[in-house]
Amino acid sequence: MTTSALRMLVLIAIFLVTTIPVAAQKTHKINNLIDSLLSKRYWRVDIDTNYIIRPQTKWTLTARFNVSGSRIRSDEKDGEKPIVMELDADSKATFSVGVSYLGISLNLSLNPSKLLGKYKDTEFGFKSYGRRFGFDFTYQDAQNFKGWYEEDGNRTNFTIPEGTFRVQTLNMNAYYVFNYRKFSYPAAFSHSYIQRRSAGSFMMAASAQGQKGEIIGSEKKQEYKMTNFGIGAGYGYNYVPGKGWLLHISSLPTLIVYTNSSFTQSDFSHPIHYVFPEFIITARGAVVKQIGRNMFAGLSVMHSVTTIGDKDELAFSNIKWQGHLYFGYRL
Repeated sequence: MTTSALRMLVLIAIFLVTTIPVAAQKTHKINNLIDSLLSKRYWRVDIDTNYIIRPQTKWTLTARFNVSGSRIRSDEKDGEKPIVMELDADSKATFSVGVSYLGISLNLSLNPSKLLGKYKDTEFGFKSYGRRFGFDFTYQDAQNFKGWYEEDGNRTNFTIPEGTFRVQTLNMNAYYVFNYRKFSYPAAFSHSYIQRRSAGSFMMAASAQGQKGEIIGSEKKQEYKMTNFGIGAGYGYNYVPGKGWLLHISSLPTLIVYTNSSFTQSDFSHPIHYVFPEFIITARGAVVKQIGRNMFAGLSVMHSVTTIGDKDELAFSNIKWQGHLYFGYRL
């Protein structure tokens, strides 16, 4: 090794020895600053601690089993003859694990049927449940359908071949809680609070839905489109029957105030008429049990239904449901 090469190695070693501790110290300071800011945000809340409290830990680990499904129904009349069709997309079952740090969560889901090639649809969602404000949305791109068709009382069951009929759906919901100092919506769903006493609250709500269904590969264009937006109000209640238990139920109906929906066949587009009043109704329920000091388990469900149109001409109904079975540990 030459003298110049040796000098270069010595300089590199000196640089690493002097810079790595400084970089580590700066990283440590940044981490402490972030932790301090998040802690202030997490603990500085305007709540009545006789009714709700924050968990005394920073980290929460949660394992979930999730299942969801959707249904589409159409009602129309050919003269005086009623025609009904009901379709169900393949239900989705996933396992997920989540980690939450001071109220900020990250989740990873695994769909065994998708990995095995048995579930072809695409679905994802995002949720944010706060004391005062919250929202969630789900998107589904479904092509696996089965159902039944009934004309003048005669029913026929069928399965639509994959890739023939495609439905894309986006659902969005938002809420505002009035009695947020005593009633905790996230205590039932995101578990960033613990409900100690029974309390309820009136809630404002807004809902939006967009859906497009089309027959793929048809020589003639056949599709329907729906866009709905609603505003409304509802009520939620957290019932604490005993220490460590929480039962939640809520209903948030929203009146559709804007709609743009139509059915197209070939070059003819037929509007789906609005019949006042029409609603998007979202209901939720949950059971939570605190186990010991830092563990919890529970079940939550969501059911949303939208009906639009005139059944004497053409009407569509949409149903979306979800269920979650979970176990969590705080540390």
